[in-house]
Amino acid sequence: MLDPKKIEEIARQITDAIPPGVKSMAEGAEAKVKQVLQSQLSRLDFVSREEFDVQTQVLARTREKLTAMEERLAELERQLREQA
Repeated sequence: MLDPKKIEEIARQITDAIPPGVKSMAEGAEAKVKQVLQSQLSRLDFVSREEFDVQTQVLARTREKLTAMEERLAELERQLREQA
Protein backbone atom coordinates (compact mmCIF):
# COMPACT_ATOMS: atom_id res chain seq x y z
CA MET A 1 0.00 0.00 0.00
CA LEU A 2 1.05 3.60 -0.30
CA ASP A 3 3.05 5.30 2.40
CA PRO A 4 0.68 6.83 4.98
CA LYS A 5 2.81 9.99 5.04
CA LYS A 6 2.20 10.44 1.29
CA ILE A 7 -1.54 10.04 1.80
CA GLU A 8 -1.47 12.61 4.61
CA GLU A 9 0.48 14.98 2.37
CA ILE A 10 -2.01 14.59 -0.48
CA ALA A 11 -4.94 15.04 1.92
CA ARG A 12 -3.31 18.19 3.34
CA GLN A 13 -2.76 19.61 -0.17
CA ILE A 14 -6.37 18.97 -1.11
CA THR A 15 -7.58 20.48 2.16
CA ASP A 16 -5.35 23.53 1.66
CA ALA A 17 -6.91 24.05 -1.79
CA ILE A 18 -10.42 24.29 -0.30
CA PRO A 19 -11.53 27.91 0.13
CA PRO A 20 -11.54 29.10 3.78
CA GLY A 21 -15.31 29.65 3.87
CA VAL A 22 -15.98 26.11 2.76
CA LYS A 23 -13.28 24.73 5.02
CA SER A 24 -14.82 26.28 8.13
CA MET A 25 -18.16 24.66 7.29
CA ALA A 26 -16.63 21.22 7.18
CA GLU A 27 -14.77 20.43 10.39
CA GLY A 28 -12.26 17.68 9.95
CA ALA A 29 -12.11 18.10 6.20
CA GLU A 30 -8.50 16.93 6.11
CA ALA A 31 -9.36 13.78 8.05
CA LYS A 32 -12.32 13.08 5.78
CA VAL A 33 -10.24 13.67 2.63
CA LYS A 34 -7.56 11.38 4.04
CA GLN A 35 -10.17 8.71 4.77
CA VAL A 36 -11.65 8.94 1.28
CA LEU A 37 -8.20 8.86 -0.33
CA GLN A 38 -7.18 5.82 1.70
CA SER A 39 -10.42 4.06 0.80
CA GLN A 40 -10.11 4.77 -2.92
CA LEU A 41 -6.40 3.96 -3.10
CA SER A 42 -6.92 0.67 -1.28
CA ARG A 43 -9.17 -0.41 -4.16
CA LEU A 44 -6.32 0.01 -6.62
CA ASP A 45 -3.86 -2.80 -7.20
CA PHE A 46 -0.70 -1.07 -5.96
CA VAL A 47 2.37 -2.64 -4.42
CA SER A 48 4.54 -0.85 -1.93
CA ARG A 49 8.00 0.33 -2.89
CA GLU A 50 9.41 -2.25 -0.49
CA GLU A 51 7.50 -5.07 -2.22
CA PHE A 52 8.63 -3.76 -5.61
CA ASP A 53 12.28 -3.64 -4.50
CA VAL A 54 12.10 -7.18 -3.09
CA GLN A 55 10.62 -8.51 -6.33
CA THR A 56 13.28 -6.65 -8.34
CA GLN A 57 15.98 -8.39 -6.30
CA VAL A 58 14.30 -11.78 -6.75
CA LEU A 59 14.12 -11.19 -10.50
CA ALA A 60 17.80 -10.19 -10.65
CA ARG A 61 18.84 -13.35 -8.79
CA THR A 62 16.61 -15.46 -11.04
CA ARG A 63 18.17 -13.94 -14.14
CA GLU A 64 21.66 -14.65 -12.78
CA LYS A 65 20.74 -18.28 -12.15
CA LEU A 66 19.16 -18.60 -15.59
CA THR A 67 22.26 -17.17 -17.26
CA ALA A 68 24.48 -19.58 -15.31
CA MET A 69 22.25 -22.51 -16.26
CA GLU A 70 22.26 -21.49 -19.93
CA GLU A 71 26.06 -21.30 -19.87
CA ARG A 72 26.31 -24.69 -18.16
CA LEU A 73 23.89 -26.24 -20.67
CA ALA A 74 25.87 -24.83 -23.59
CA GLU A 75 29.06 -26.29 -22.09
CA LEU A 76 27.46 -29.71 -21.60
CA GLU A 77 26.13 -29.67 -25.17
CA ARG A 78 29.61 -28.74 -26.44
CA GLN A 79 31.14 -31.61 -24.48
CA LEU A 80 28.51 -34.02 -25.80
CA ARG A 81 29.22 -32.97 -29.40
CA GLU A 82 32.95 -33.46 -28.87
CA GLN A 83 32.40 -36.99 -27.55
CA ALA A 84 30.25 -37.98 -30.49
